[in-house]
Amino acid sequence: MKTLRAVKCGESTKVVKLHGTGPIRRRIMDMGITKGVDVIVRKVAPLGDPIEITVLGYELSIRKADAELIEVF
Repeated sequence: MKTLRAVKCGESTKVVKLHGTGPIRRRIMDMGITKGVDVIVRKVAPLGDPIEITVLGYELSIRKADAELIEVF
């Protein structure tokens, strides 16, 4: 299983599945990260947190903990 956290800067990937439950999963989905969406990793902070991604035409910063809940291929 590959997660969004493992994707390198500049790479593009597609969301396969969202893990997690309740409000955490709902918050991720509200940001536009849903199954089948293309995601591009733009930047990663020096210590790895947060990660800046482009999803649905806008830029978004997410925490490492949230990125680990997003399964990609």
